[in-house]
Amino acid sequence: MLPVSLIFTSGVASGVNSYLAVLVLGLLGRFGHVAAIPAVLERPEVLAAAAVLYAGQFVAGKVPVLDSVWDVVHTPLRPVVGGAIGAVLAQQAHVSPAAAIAGAALGGGSALASHVVKTGTRVGVNASPEPFSNIAASLLEDLGVAGLVSFAVFHPVAAAAVTAVVLAAGIALLALLASRIRRGWQRRRDARLRRRSPGGRETVPLPQP
Repeated sequence: MLPVSLIFTSGVASGVNSYLAVLVLGLLGRFGHVAAIPAVLERPEVLAAAAVLYAGQFVAGKVPVLDSVWDVVHTPLRPVVGGAIGAVLAQQAHVSPAAAIAGAALGGGSALASHVVKTGTRVGVNASPEPFSNIAASLLEDLGVAGLVSFAVFHPVAAAAVTAVVLAAGIALLALLASRIRRGWQRRRDARLRRRSPGGRETVPLPQP
């Protein structure tokens, strides 16, 4: 049977922080001896690479603007990682090749959805002039990924339900932020237009006598 709940939660987690998702799964499989986690994620080289890359993510995610650049660079990578996790989880469950493809599609699709939400909300967070909101958002993401993945390994259905609620809330927040960002740009454009003359040229103040 395809482990839909675990694949979905792992995919969403990968869209937020793919390196941490791989690292948590691998550590739980290696030291927790969880049968549902594929052996490939437990390999020392995989764990070491995930740990090093997560260290980079940990730093970049707390620096304003750099976090958004990091997210944009990882746009093609996070869905791939989510799909790969979904495929190996399906193979671990000894399902058919078609089901493994479905697992990859589910993992990649859920990772893409959460990545879009994360990237969009981080753009809104970067509108704040102080850096503390970025640090708080990054720490919340790290704790959320580690907690949800760990929860999903032992309670996949409950974790999937929580993940779905969190993802829906993130989509709603992104829609709210997008509306505010659009209104902000509209106000800036209107202000520029008001400073222009009807002929479209910048108004130049006349010298005082």
